[in-house]
Amino acid sequence: MHHFQYQDGRLCAEDVPLEKIAKEVGTPCYVYSHATLSHHFKVFDGAFDEVPHLTCYSVKACSNIAIIRLFAKMGGGVDIVSGGELFRALKAGVPSQKIVFSGVGKTKEEMRMALKVGILMFNVESEAELFALNQVAKEMNKIAPIALRVNPDVDPKTHPYISTGLKKNKFGIDISIAKQLYLKANELSNINVIGIDCHIGSQLTTLSPFLDALERVKRLYKELVAKGLDLKYLDLGGGLGIPYHEEEPPHPTEYAKAIMEAAKDLHCTLIFEPGRVIVGNAGILLTKVLYLKQNQEKNFVIVDAAMNDLARPSLYDAYHEIFPVKKEARDTFVADVVGPICESGDFLAKDRKMPKVEAGELLAVMSAGAYGFSMSSNYNSRPRAAEVLVKGDEYFIIRERESYEDLVKLEKIPAWME
Repeated sequence: MHHFQYQDGRLCAEDVPLEKIAKEVGTPCYVYSHATLSHHFKVFDGAFDEVPHLTCYSVKACSNIAIIRLFAKMGGGVDIVSGGELFRALKAGVPSQKIVFSGVGKTKEEMRMALKVGILMFNVESEAELFALNQVAKEMNKIAPIALRVNPDVDPKTHPYISTGLKKNKFGIDISIAKQLYLKANELSNINVIGIDCHIGSQLTTLSPFLDALERVKRLYKELVAKGLDLKYLDLGGGLGIPYHEEEPPHPTEYAKAIMEAAKDLHCTLIFEPGRVIVGNAGILLTKVLYLKQNQEKNFVIVDAAMNDLARPSLYDAYHEIFPVKKEARDTFVADVVGPICESGDFLAKDRKMPKVEAGELLAVMSAGAYGFSMSSNYNSRPRAAEVLVKGDEYFIIRERESYEDLVKLEKIPAWME
């Protein structure tokens, strides 16, 4: 469900015409629907009301502090993977006791930041990280609460670049040696073992990988409890997919029902790290057609958004629906929708059958709320797009468009060059 619909032949975000936003804010820009964000969070979080749980929004999906703040006000926590995301979460008002810190490469400075504010737990990804965290905590006279991220070697059947739970992936600790490392962790002076963490990938469209992973983690959980470990949390990560095109992922309530049934014999709080399933279809990338171009092989629709604004098509060959903002009867053609960047990989769609559009009109790139702006860059010295949040018949600029001055404000020319 999302709140981007045509009204009187014009595509709107809730009750705000996208034409109005384009005229007043400019393009390209990201537009998010408050109603969709709120609804998606409520549906996911509410599906687990029967059991103790904490929904920790995955900040990397869309990291604007206004969006993080929205979920925090609804009772959510966050899953972070860097000191910068920790800073954002605190700036947005997330209680530190609702923050879990994942990621394979936590630095000692990031560990200190998190220990200082008292986060809920670190999801530790290696033996080396475990000993480093214990040392940092000892130097600070703190106790670090941890879960080990266990790699269950389950194939999530998703794109290889967003698979995280196989033996060949860089993430987590092989489940076959996890018990041994847990027992080591339990002996460390400044470590408090409080949970198990597992995350197998992103954009999963079936339940079986989640349930396979849970069964393997449950066995480990019970073995550790039998050894006397007091495990309070089971973090099952995120990864539930969304419909971009023809996918039919399970509904969050179906996912919740299956997980709760499988975990009913565990006496712990469940933690979830949804990202894409909350924000993916709550945002679009609004762009303007600059030129039409045709050669002997192809039609090209050249727009003012590019791979630096939305990397997913170039990076994953990902599919995003693209709709004209103005709905009218028109012929169709097959075209590549491309941006201005000097790379052949700069495209938003390839060989797409679509309405014949004209220079100057607006297009909406759908399902761009997750891994859209958060993965954007300044490649080709392009200022990053504005971000807009729509609520009802009003909109709010939640990130200003970057200026050319912003591009160089941290750069310096050495005095000897002057």
